[in-house]
Amino acid sequence: MPTFVMLSVLGPDGSATLRTNPRRIKEVNAEVEAMGAKVKDQYALLGQWDFITIIEAPNEGVMARIATTLAARGTLKTRTLTAIPVDEFIALLGEGVGDAPPQ
Repeated sequence: MPTFVMLSVLGPDGSATLRTNPRRIKEVNAEVEAMGAKVKDQYALLGQWDFITIIEAPNEGVMARIATTLAARGTLKTRTLTAIPVDEFIALLGEGVGDAPPQ
């Protein structure tokens, strides 16, 4: 299953909700899983982004629906990236591209 990285930043309403109900994070993760994905890992961040969530989804369409559904609530903004495992990435590159190594 493809892996995605979702970076999110809370808006004022999202921050207020989190302040009064910190368990809401787990509730949202359950909603993501109900939409057909699996939350593999999640971290709270200090800095520009509030959370990073690693999600496995069957395809980009499911991930787009999840990101759109969450953003439509108006409590957070997201940026979603496709993540390719390094070993898979190396295999995709095959023997590499560009100039041949010196002999």
